[in-house]
Amino acid sequence: MQVQATAKYMRISPRKVRRVADVVKGKPVEAGLNTLKFMPQKAAAMVSKVIQSALANAESQTNMDVDSLVIKNIYADQGPTLKRWRPRAQGRVGRILKRTSHITVVLDERS
Repeated sequence: MQVQATAKYMRISPRKVRRVADVVKGKPVEAGLNTLKFMPQKAAAMVSKVIQSALANAESQTNMDVDSLVIKNIYADQGPTLKRWRPRAQGRVGRILKRTSHITVVLDERS
């Protein structure tokens, strides 16, 4: 049985989240959380929170063995982009794109 958790509108680029997510995909939950704990990226803390949320969802269901859970899938989709402007020379403007992400984690029992 699968359990999932989603964090929406996270203020980080999906490209940066995917670099961190690919490291823990397919690992057991405890090993994945330990790996994320020692990663310096900002996305590591965000992904860790989503994994812990999915773990809490699994604990609330009575028929799941929490110790045998594996990170089956983890992905970051692009959310809405905030558009900002920065003044440039000669009255022009430069566009700044502040990207957001939707991070989804799917846990499954080891077979």
